[in-house]
Amino acid sequence: MTVPEWGYSVEGLNPDKTAKVSGRELRISPKAATEICGTIRGMKIGEAKKTLEDVVAMKRAVAYRRYKKEVSHKRLQERWHAGKYPVKAAEGILRLLEELETNAEYKGLDPEKLRIIHAASQRGMKVRKFIPRAFGRSCPHFNILTHVELVGYEAE
Repeated sequence: MTVPEWGYSVEGLNPDKTAKVSGRELRISPKAATEICGTIRGMKIGEAKKTLEDVVAMKRAVAYRRYKKEVSHKRLQERWHAGKYPVKAAEGILRLLEELETNAEYKGLDPEKLRIIHAASQRGMKVRKFIPRAFGRSCPHFNILTHVELVGYEAE
């Protein structure tokens, strides 16, 4: 069995000012992860954590800008019409934000000054399952796993 070599989709960063974290093969929705990454990109870590905690508590909805078909309208701060409360994906990315904060402390960076400059998600492998049906038949059911990358940069 070969072990995959994971890399980051962002290059050319100053290693003295950046902290990186990646979550591979997470069992969260790739569409929800993409929308959450678009929401927290550019925020400071404390602000992003507060936003995701509000999403988990269902106090704030995430604007769905790309995957917006048949998504109900919500009252949003971003002046956008379509939105959801992706609680499971928000919990997974919130854990990654805490790991990013820990990585920054380990490298000697100040977590208060850390701004998220790169937040990306990609689709991972498909887990294929079968759902039993009537008359001895079965239907395939796919669970798509997700990769999430976060990079924080310490600004002055």
